[in-house]
Amino acid sequence: MKHIYPLLLFLLFSLLFACQAPRTKIACVGDSITYGAGIRGRDSLSYPAQLQKMLGDRYEVKNFGRSGATLLYQGAHPYVKTEEYKASLDFRPDIVFIMLGTNDTQKKSRAHLRDFEKDYASLIASYRQLPSHPRIILLKPIPAFNYGDTVWISPELITRRIQPLMEKVAFDNRCELVDLYHWFLDKADLLSDKVHPTAAGAQRIATRLKDYLALDTVSYDIREALPLPVQTRNFHGFEMKDSLLDSVLYRIVMPRHTARGRPWVWRARFFGHEPQTDIALLERGYHVVYYDVAGLFGAPGAVQRWDRFYGWLQPAGLAQRAALEGMSRGGLIIYNWALPNADKVCCIYGDAPVLDIRSWPGGKGHGRGSPADWQECMKVYGFATEEEALQSRVSPLDHAAEIAGLGFPMLHIVGDADDIVPVDENTGPFEKIIKDHGGRITVIHKPGIGHHPHSLPDPEVIVHFITQSCNR
Repeated sequence: MKHIYPLLLFLLFSLLFACQAPRTKIACVGDSITYGAGIRGRDSLSYPAQLQKMLGDRYEVKNFGRSGATLLYQGAHPYVKTEEYKASLDFRPDIVFIMLGTNDTQKKSRAHLRDFEKDYASLIASYRQLPSHPRIILLKPIPAFNYGDTVWISPELITRRIQPLMEKVAFDNRCELVDLYHWFLDKADLLSDKVHPTAAGAQRIATRLKDYLALDTVSYDIREALPLPVQTRNFHGFEMKDSLLDSVLYRIVMPRHTARGRPWVWRARFFGHEPQTDIALLERGYHVVYYDVAGLFGAPGAVQRWDRFYGWLQPAGLAQRAALEGMSRGGLIIYNWALPNADKVCCIYGDAPVLDIRSWPGGKGHGRGSPADWQECMKVYGFATEEEALQSRVSPLDHAAEIAGLGFPMLHIVGDADDIVPVDENTGPFEKIIKDHGGRITVIHKPGIGHHPHSLPDPEVIVHFITQSCNR
């Protein structure tokens, strides 16, 4: 009898082991950046190795990086001719991360960049044909900082050629796309030789991919709820629908996977300018929406236009509250619309925002102003004289005390040398009133920077603000 118990325990543990769910297999395909070149102890500190530690035992992460590998089949060292490529196919992965393209900018390979789309599509197809039918996730290569080198890696080509080509490949082949480029754009200190990440840089990559895989998503397709046009356009690798509502242009960009709660960001003016924040939010399951209010300067006509669009959009099932994003003159509409619609706003991100029409376009302080826009602004507001315009209370700054009590958090990013929308005539006094009245506002100053460039090279702080605010 005493011999039966060990046998029963053995059978029990064998049964439990057999009943465990199989591990999700992740193949990390790439060049020396994936391989971990230059990292001492790369077996445990390359990004795939660190990703394995972060994900735990339910995953099996394998490093199939090959130093010097090119995406291009006619490049100096085609990845598809390597043993690592064959091994990655034999692995039968459930998820494939592909980060290639950096070496294709070298002088000996760049002549074949015309074949980039074709060769990438072929590589994607080779994984999709596997019996495991893996999820394919393309990774934009991190930036290089070896400027002036005309033979080795080209930072300029990574920016001007590889990024747009990858976005087109992702769009045309319906692949997921993660932007690691902006994730490192102000992190040159995390690259040991201006190209390869340190162990800390590899950790940054692994953390981003771990968070991407952990996104809590829901099944949702906005096209099933709205009469959107059939034609789809490419917005940095994501699907965008644009058409007219009441003869006014609207745009809706859809994420590959929709985050729980169906969050969205409403972009005001200058759609597509400095898009890194919008791209990052799309990766995190946000829809990006735009409805044109050009030439209306946040006037009642603009507010009514947004009211109409919100009413048309809301039955589609997006979250009731949106994150409002306004660059420059876009600051007028986001605040003037939020004032009577606070229950529809989860947060506001203003970037060098115009908050007083007397400052811009009026130019009645020490900013440049814009005489032509000032005349148009007075016209749309219905001011008969300039004196009437100057005495009016139609700007967000005029209502800052009331805005402070509306409850939503605000983030402003401003250039301290801005002579178009001067900080001390817009965000400066606005921030003081907001804080004096108990409101929540954070202002990030960019010393020595003017009105441009907008945003931040790495939008992480903006994205964190929006995602945390919308998850309240």
